[in-house]
Amino acid sequence: MNFLYPSFLFGLLAVSVPIAIHLFNFRRTRRVYFTNVALLRTVQTETKSFRRLKHWLILAARCLFLACLVLAFAQPFIPNPRLAGKNTPGITQKGVTSLYLDNSYSMQNERNEKRYLDIAIGKLDELLTLFRNASSLQLLTNDFSGNEQQTGTAEAIRDRVTSVRYAHTPRALEAVYRRQRNLLAGINPAGGNQLFWFSDFQKSTGGDLNKLKIDSSDRLFIVPLDAQSTKNVFVDSVWLSTPFIREMQNNSLNVKLTNGGQENVKNLPVRLYLDDAQTSTASATLAPGGSATVSLNFNVTSKGYHRGRIVFEDFPITFDNQYFFVIEASPAVRVLHLYEQKAPVDYVQAVYANDSLFTRRSFNAQNFDVGQLKATDLVVLEGVTQVSGTLRTELEQFVRQGGSLTIIPPEKPDLASYGPFLLTLGVGGVRAVEGTATPTLLPVAEPDRRSPFFQDVFQQSYQSDPVNMPNVAPVWRWNAGERLLNLRDGNPLLTRSRAGNGTSKTGAVYVLANPLASQYGNLAEHALFVPIMYKMAALSVRAQQTAYSFDDNSLTISISNPADRAVYKLKRDKLEIIPVQRVVGNQLFLEMPKSNELAAGQEIEAGYYELQNNQGQTERLLAFNHGNDESRMEFYTSDELRRIFASQPNVEVFDSIQDGNFAQVLEEETMGKSLWKYFLIASLAFLLLEIGMVRFMKG
Repeated sequence: MNFLYPSFLFGLLAVSVPIAIHLFNFRRTRRVYFTNVALLRTVQTETKSFRRLKHWLILAARCLFLACLVLAFAQPFIPNPRLAGKNTPGITQKGVTSLYLDNSYSMQNERNEKRYLDIAIGKLDELLTLFRNASSLQLLTNDFSGNEQQTGTAEAIRDRVTSVRYAHTPRALEAVYRRQRNLLAGINPAGGNQLFWFSDFQKSTGGDLNKLKIDSSDRLFIVPLDAQSTKNVFVDSVWLSTPFIREMQNNSLNVKLTNGGQENVKNLPVRLYLDDAQTSTASATLAPGGSATVSLNFNVTSKGYHRGRIVFEDFPITFDNQYFFVIEASPAVRVLHLYEQKAPVDYVQAVYANDSLFTRRSFNAQNFDVGQLKATDLVVLEGVTQVSGTLRTELEQFVRQGGSLTIIPPEKPDLASYGPFLLTLGVGGVRAVEGTATPTLLPVAEPDRRSPFFQDVFQQSYQSDPVNMPNVAPVWRWNAGERLLNLRDGNPLLTRSRAGNGTSKTGAVYVLANPLASQYGNLAEHALFVPIMYKMAALSVRAQQTAYSFDDNSLTISISNPADRAVYKLKRDKLEIIPVQRVVGNQLFLEMPKSNELAAGQEIEAGYYELQNNQGQTERLLAFNHGNDESRMEFYTSDELRRIFASQPNVEVFDSIQDGNFAQVLEEETMGKSLWKYFLIASLAFLLLEIGMVRFMKG
């Protein structure tokens, strides 16, 4: 038998007081004089031996009463045999006790119609009964807020627990322990602290627990909630079929859904809302851990930003049942026309000047501000004889950053400069066409109408009708690239290539075989020329990022004409956040704040946020969602946690405790069988026995 508070055993010295009283009779005999003995009441006599026995029994009852009372305060217990051989104490009120309560969104999961967070709060409240007299308790949540740095009493912790809400920032357990250690180092640097973790121990957010080492001076008690891998569907990603959205046209939105649980999901209705109006529906069937992609058709009636939502019903996890996104319809396509030798008729201007959808600027290629490339989607390089120096460097960087480039050759291109330049952009084998003084016109073959590039170019009723194609005189040939138009002799007329490894992050490079002057053919005057130029401009619009995640450490947002020392803020209803930011060119880099970096009373929720400048003008409309890690329903079991921490004797992992008196079970598992209640009952019994002997032993 051991004692939780052995210092109280000094109270056993109090047993000497009744012993001294009984051994030394301090009562003195008094002589009383009576005038008439007839008035005396008859007194029942008792023998000396009975009186001595009565005194010894009363002495024993008093001594046992005091001894049991002292032992009850010392809180004796029988150690748990399972902990035999471990040099680790059980729960103690020495040092600081730090309590971590996981309030991440995965704690919305339910067991017996009760959410995990509510179960954890209930068990934590029961644990506080073991520390009713302690004053060095600390509560930590995923918020990592400033008021968690102070210690308090059990009642203060209970008051704080009632205000705990779900946090949008999941925390790895390594970060939780590091936070606890930093806080405890300032409160009790001597060590000897104990830590409790109440969590569902989700694998996707917990981090690599094999690398987590607990300081040997601390005790860690892990209390898993035995979370079950229930079904949970979430939106993995959303993207547009085409990056260019025009009003009053059919558009398609692709939604990838993932089942993060271990149950089948059949015929889940998925709804698309645009500007709070339902526009399309679909259904999805997902296997456990599987994914499915659904396409939702829509059209918009106006330009500008439109607020979209993907909505479905999925219980018990509900925080990810909505996915917010923003699409911009008919954004202005920025075209930069760089020329050296222009055709007598400015065909490029004629194409883009007739539609308000395009903003065109035209400059001589040898005399323009390269900074304008940052605000450009498509560069049309026309009739430039030589590409070298700064022009080549800036155009290569422009394409690598996602911009599109259309090259219309001059009459006599300098292949010594164009060859390396085009090779860098993914176009190889460039060579000149040997011709006569008069260019030789060649017929153009009909395009492949099944090509996505020519989608919506030909009317549906004329899909099979022959087309009168133009004639052109090429000035060069090349090998690489996706052929969009061919000559009838099999050589390319117009190709599309991508720089580097050909990823979609790099821009497209369109190469034309002939100049636009009339002596080199009638392509620029043909009906096919305008839709081709429109298509190249439309496809040059970078794919819209429809939504962002709170888990993203840094966001990159394109802005137009940023002012010097401009400060941008995110606004949603009454919430205003000024993130850490910097502006580089036309790119704004933002760092989203975590829960502990928000001001008091501020709470970030999924939805739409306006990006505003100093004057309160809205630059962009952004959509934010919670990360996907919280949606994956995989959890560590007690056995898995016990195996992970098997080499650390100061870590105790409990089995799931769902019912019964948690505090009592916890106390028995960590210390053993507590006996203080029995000693308290025994002390009361001996007190009653003493009173009964004094009152009723008259014989």
